[in-house]
Amino acid sequence: MTYMSQEGYDKLVAELRRLESIERPKASAAIAEARDKGDLSENSEYDAAKEAQAHLEDKINRMKMTLAEAKIVDISRLSADSVQILSKVELTNMGTNTKMRYTIVSENEADLRAGKISIKTPIAQGLLNKKVGDVVDITIPRGTIRLRIDNISI
Repeated sequence: MTYMSQEGYDKLVAELRRLESIERPKASAAIAEARDKGDLSENSEYDAAKEAQAHLEDKINRMKMTLAEAKIVDISRLSADSVQILSKVELTNMGTNTKMRYTIVSENEADLRAGKISIKTPIAQGLLNKKVGDVVDITIPRGTIRLRIDNISI
């Protein structure tokens, strides 16, 4: 089961529809065009188009599986008492005194540029169930960082 926000679920549904209605026909057309070029045994365009179609179909199937297993989180039931999925967390890196702000989201919704980190990342895992004022040491690939939780909101 994958926990998601309604926004993340809706984006995934829209992307799936785009892939099925736009990209799938494009892939079929590319295969047909390459097939029309003659001998398939030596047609690298045909092979490339078939491979691209296989990747597309795999992506569509993974998205369908994710949507089938998705559980939309009811934001009204969430609390800002401790860090959990969909929490917006304001942090201070105690080593560098740098302020950070992240929203903890499902893997499919993660977007570091937008400040959304996957619940499966070491930072998110280290913050789960912690409260405002807690200082946590989190092991990341580059070592250990010490973070203080300054604020939690939904």
